[in-house]
Amino acid sequence: MEQDSARGDLLTIQLTYIQCIYDEIHLGFSQSKVKSKTMKTEYDLSKMKSRKNPYAAKLKKSVTMRLSEDVIGYFRQMADEAGLPYQSLINLYLRDCVAQHRKIGISWRATS
Repeated sequence: MEQDSARGDLLTIQLTYIQCIYDEIHLGFSQSKVKSKTMKTEYDLSKMKSRKNPYAAKLKKSVTMRLSEDVIGYFRQMADEAGLPYQSLINLYLRDCVAQHRKIGISWRATS
């Protein structure tokens, strides 16, 4: 969790630096005029407060599934054609099933 917070703060620092460069180039501000936006050579991140990841609810959970070889082959072929990992394609397909509220019809045949 602390790493996510540090990454977010580093991104904020990088965006501030980019804004400073943009101001200098496009608006004619020099760094001496924009002292609050200049980058420090070092930042002490040890005193940063941690915070919860706002995207934690959207994170994926690792699961173990047993899938048939032909099912894996089918999704791998489609994933290769689409240019993405087959696990991501399976996740997208299952997400679409959830979004469309698809139900599977299962009927068992009675054996005699």
